[in-house]
Amino acid sequence: MNWNILSEIAQLDGLKEESRQKPVVIFKHSIRCSISSMAKSRLERSQAPEGVSFYYLDLINNRALSNQVAETFGVHHESPQVLLLRNGDCVYDESHNGIDMQEIANEAFRNS
Repeated sequence: MNWNILSEIAQLDGLKEESRQKPVVIFKHSIRCSISSMAKSRLERSQAPEGVSFYYLDLINNRALSNQVAETFGVHHESPQVLLLRNGDCVYDESHNGIDMQEIANEAFRNS
């Protein structure tokens, strides 16, 4: 898994634009949470779909950014959480044990 690091609020506009070209996934991770660590490990052991960018957000060290992600994309904050962006919008989000690479892959190219 090649994570891109999401650490600045200014990056969100770029992610919206990038999602107009290809699906973008944001993984919000709490470094203090065992469920979050398990979800991250499952993602990293799975085959990431081709043509999808994956961004990692350490929400403990970037709380304001994590809150801005929730507000910008109109989702309730969870941890851990994945958001899938397409065409500038969040089209799918999942949290905790529901985070699954196959489901992300299915949603990434649904109706695209």
